[in-house]
Amino acid sequence: MTDPTSGAVLRGAVDLSSLRNRPAAAPEGEQAQAPASSLIFDATDANFGQVLELSRTVPVVVDLWAEWCGPCKQLSPVLEQVVRELAGRVVLAKVDVDANPQLAQGFRAQSIPMVVALIAGQPVPLFTGAVPEQQVREVFAQLLQLAAQHGVTGTMPTDGEDAPADDAVDEPALPPLHQEAFDAIEAGDYARAITAYEAALAENPRDDDARAGLGQVRLLHRVQGTDSVEVRAAAAADPLDVSAQLAVADLDVAGGHVEDAFGRLLDLFAQLPADERIAVRERLLELFGLIGDADARVLQARSRLASLLF
Repeated sequence: MTDPTSGAVLRGAVDLSSLRNRPAAAPEGEQAQAPASSLIFDATDANFGQVLELSRTVPVVVDLWAEWCGPCKQLSPVLEQVVRELAGRVVLAKVDVDANPQLAQGFRAQSIPMVVALIAGQPVPLFTGAVPEQQVREVFAQLLQLAAQHGVTGTMPTDGEDAPADDAVDEPALPPLHQEAFDAIEAGDYARAITAYEAALAENPRDDDARAGLGQVRLLHRVQGTDSVEVRAAAAADPLDVSAQLAVADLDVAGGHVEDAFGRLLDLFAQLPADERIAVRERLLELFGLIGDADARVLQARSRLASLLF
C-alpha cells in the first residue's frame, strides 16, 4: 500500500476545502446517495465528493467492478463480509465502472476487479483481481493501521442502525464567487468555475481556498474528455513533444501518480533548449502549488528543477 500523503485529486471528484460537507448533486431523476447511512453503498461520478469527505472520518474501500466481470462477482461478497465484520471501522463504496467512466478513468482502472482505499481524501492502492479471503483480511488490517497513523479512526453505524443525529451548527454560506464555482463544478462546467475562482482571487489575492480551487479545477478542465490512450501514444512517439508530455503529466497527477508526472516533466525540461522550457516550468510550478509546497515530492522536484535552472 502507498502512504496517502498526496494532495492530488481524482478526476471527477473535486476535493476542495471550501466545498467540504456539501453534497454533490445527483443527475436529474436520480436520487442522491447518502454514503454516511450504510456500510456498503454505490459510489457514482455524481456523489463521489461525499465519498471523499467521508474518508476523512473512516477509511473507505472502493471496489471497482462491472456486471460482466466474473472475478468481480467472486470478490465482492468477500469484501462485503469483511467490511461487515469490522463493524463500522471501514466502509465499502462499490463503483460500476461501466456506469461511472469518470471514476474508472480517475482510478486508472485498466483491469477489474480493482480495490483502492481512500484515507483523508487520498487514494491508497490495495490490490487488483480476485484475491483469497485471508489476503483481504490482512490487507484490511494494514489499512486500519495506516488510517490510524493519519488520524482517520471514526466508526460508522452498522447496517440497520440509524445514523447519529446531526446536531452540528449549519455551515455559513459560501461567498458568492465560491458558490458560483461550486455550482459550476457540480454541472461539470470547469471553465465557468475557473472564471469564478479567478474573479475571487482578483478581489482577494490572499484567498487560499480560491487559489487551491483554481489549481484543481484547471487540472480537471485540462483532462476533461482526454483520450488517455491517444495522448500517451503521442507522448511515447515523440518524447520532446511538449504538448503531449504536459497532457500525460496532467493525467498522471489527476490519477494520483504525482512522482511520475514530476519525473516526466523534469526529464523533458532537461532535454529542451532554453527558449522551449517556459511552458514546462510554468506547468511544474502550477502542479507544485496543487500538491502543496510542504509535500516531500514537491521539495525533491523543486530541488531538481533548481539544479537544472542553475
